[in-house]
Amino acid sequence: MNLRVLRAGLLTTVQDLGRTGHQHEGVPVGGAMDTAALRVANLLVGNAESAAGLEVTLLGPTLELPGDVLLSITGADLAPTLDERPLLMAHAVHAPAGSQLAFGGPRAGCRAYVAFAGGIDVPLVLGSRATYLRAGIGGLHGRALAADDRITLGEPSARSRRIAACVAVGSSASWSPARFAGTALRVLPSTGTAVEVRALRGRHYDELTAASQQALWLEPFVVSGDSDRMGYRLVGPPLALAEPRELVSEAVAFGTVQLPPGGNPIVLLADRQTTGGYPRVLEVASVDLPLLAQTPPGGQVRFREVSLEEAQRLYLAREQELARLDVGITLQLC
Repeated sequence: MNLRVLRAGLLTTVQDLGRTGHQHEGVPVGGAMDTAALRVANLLVGNAESAAGLEVTLLGPTLELPGDVLLSITGADLAPTLDERPLLMAHAVHAPAGSQLAFGGPRAGCRAYVAFAGGIDVPLVLGSRATYLRAGIGGLHGRALAADDRITLGEPSARSRRIAACVAVGSSASWSPARFAGTALRVLPSTGTAVEVRALRGRHYDELTAASQQALWLEPFVVSGDSDRMGYRLVGPPLALAEPRELVSEAVAFGTVQLPPGGNPIVLLADRQTTGGYPRVLEVASVDLPLLAQTPPGGQVRFREVSLEEAQRLYLAREQELARLDVGITLQLC
């Protein structure tokens, strides 16, 4: 079945969990900015967690659904509607043939994820369907969606069909075992307050001046409008090294906080480069990357120091929550 794009929205791309195993060739991992949200959306419609869905940024598209389809939306609340009726977040929803999926605007967060039973069927590029805009590869012709595009869906799995049956026998056109996910779904920043992001000291943290070290943990930073999927530029108190350094480029990760000469840090994100030569002053804990990804331009970020052991504990707790959601879905299948 092919969905039709009536309106494209601000930036809507096909994303999965990224193309791993190619960074040594200079190919970024890419994939969803908020991987937890995409994984939950896929689980709710019976897909593999790594299936391709849509990443919708701030202002969403309008899609025409020519056939019956099971879908779910997680991540940011962008006021989704189905035929102009409000659509429940984090539910498996039956969308009848001929209906239209649309979005009103951001109410919380900035990136929503739409999963369809069967996933989005676009060609694999280096083992992934993720769109990497800078290189023009993956997704739908390597670019964001445009009006009149057609999006092909894959064949729903047996699990997807069982979830669809649960929706059909319920008292409404939606179904959710999301209570099994614990806090895995509650990763949206609060409006008007600084987002607290947990982080570890980076390789070059000790080379910062004492004042810069203090500012990193005590002062808020604003996400600049000059930010994208490659990195968030943060505006705040200028940071500096105690002594200038010439560094050899080293591997970087999703969440590496670099310090360029201007003094304003950059948090590297999904479409980051594979290596970098700026000092690495922090590493954001993996568990808080979804929260960071949901912070819009103009939002404030504060860093809070955690140990490696605590970051690992938090990561494992999140993975256990997602595993409980998977089991919870199985237990409630019709």
